[in-house]
Amino acid sequence: MTLNTIRRDELPSLLLLPFPPSPSSRVLLNAAYRPPLEAAISTLSSFKKTDGPARLIVAVASPVLHGQFVRSKTLSWPDAQALLAGIYAIVSVVCAERKIATEIDGSPGSVDVSVVLVDHDRKRRFSPDFRPGIEANNTIVVDLATFATAYHPWRYIFSVRSEPGLELYQTYLKLAEGRQTLLHEQLIPVEGGLAMNVAQKDSSALPSQTHGCPVVCLGGTFDHLHPGHKLLLTAGALLLQVPHKDSAQSCRFVIGVTGDELLKNKKFAEFVQPWEARARAVIVFLSRLLQLSTRGWRDGLEPEIEENDGDFRASFRRGTITIQCVRIQDAFGPTITVENMDALVVSGETRSGGRAVNDRRVEQGWQPLEVFEVDVLDTEEISDETNQSDNFASKISSSAIRKQRAQAKAAAED
Repeated sequence: MTLNTIRRDELPSLLLLPFPPSPSSRVLLNAAYRPPLEAAISTLSSFKKTDGPARLIVAVASPVLHGQFVRSKTLSWPDAQALLAGIYAIVSVVCAERKIATEIDGSPGSVDVSVVLVDHDRKRRFSPDFRPGIEANNTIVVDLATFATAYHPWRYIFSVRSEPGLELYQTYLKLAEGRQTLLHEQLIPVEGGLAMNVAQKDSSALPSQTHGCPVVCLGGTFDHLHPGHKLLLTAGALLLQVPHKDSAQSCRFVIGVTGDELLKNKKFAEFVQPWEARARAVIVFLSRLLQLSTRGWRDGLEPEIEENDGDFRASFRRGTITIQCVRIQDAFGPTITVENMDALVVSGETRSGGRAVNDRRVEQGWQPLEVFEVDVLDTEEISDETNQSDNFASKISSSAIRKQRAQAKAAAED
């Protein structure tokens, strides 16, 4: 689907979030980011499309990367994934409290949110003759100039009414100049949260930096892809060590997607998506983090996927990143059949599975995988509801989404 055949209401919208509080916590993130997130999500939810969800990309400007040269950037994975978890938790609470669906294949009135970390330093200044372009580095995080070059056109652009928000908005518009003709009605200012004085980090006191990995893997069902899945996938992608764009090498992100046979006993199993739909959704979501082209979405909103039975693949950034979704029929998947893997991403729920994987690899005489655990979408400190954790979990899980669809079908048949 090319831009000529994409309606404006099918385009994604952008919310520009200025720098997070430092030091950060769930409470401070909620104070800073909840008002603009509520405003953008509620606005898009009210603009019901004829089919499918509205799409919102939340770009969070933060000095994520460190390193003097483009080819040698590093990041602190614990800090980066914690920031993502905090924002996705706010998104989930907002949508749960307002009864707005968040899954990638939602119905009209739902909002499909993706969070993108954008490397930007408030002290950076661009000369009047600066011309932004694609400057990919050895991570999946891009700087603000590259983001402005590769992410366009937009349905709406939401900016935060605050000094840092206005500063970011004006810098972004300058870098994005000429990419899209924007009408006044497409530019929507929203209220910011609690104003924070962001302290610049002392470069001599940086947190430990995480070395990227050539092959990263994780697993899950990924039924009706929701914020918990998006956090896990994004955190995994942050671990990739991306080769230079002119390199003949590539890094690989292997995602084990549970086969249909193992899901037959799930609650509301008749509403479980088939494996192909779940694998396709994973790659479509990751494409939002990985595709870089000066044409933006002019060649279409969805990536080209090589689809074989139980094995879907797509390549990004001139072939330097390969995403592979494989069908798995047990708790181990390719982690015990393919030796050439480096890192395993787990959640709190799958921590024991990570230990079991490494036990099996050691039994086979293989090196254990380095295990990275992603934070949970904890809402105890940021939700207005009582019994927050139970209520929250019951509203955003795949089983809850299937239940809602079952109820909607029953109501339609009455």
